[in-house]
Amino acid sequence: MSPDEYDQSVSAVTLMVVGDEMEAEAVCGLLRTNGIKCAYRRTDRSAAVGTYGGGFAIAGPTEVLVDEGDLDTARQLLKR
Repeated sequence: MSPDEYDQSVSAVTLMVVGDEMEAEAVCGLLRTNGIKCAYRRTDRSAAVGTYGGGFAIAGPTEVLVDEGDLDTARQLLKR
């Protein structure tokens, strides 16, 4: 689920920052498999790199977002 598809009525918080969008998608896949809604977005720093690189870049720091109510459960899943 891209950040644009994330339900805006949900209070999204940053679970973690990963190296790139591929890693974020892998983390979100694990969370979604366990019933936790997840989205991700590039950090400001990463988005700036895309601007200088022609507007397209999947590399760079990416925030993984979950609903605030799922934060503790998501953290526990990732500890395994």
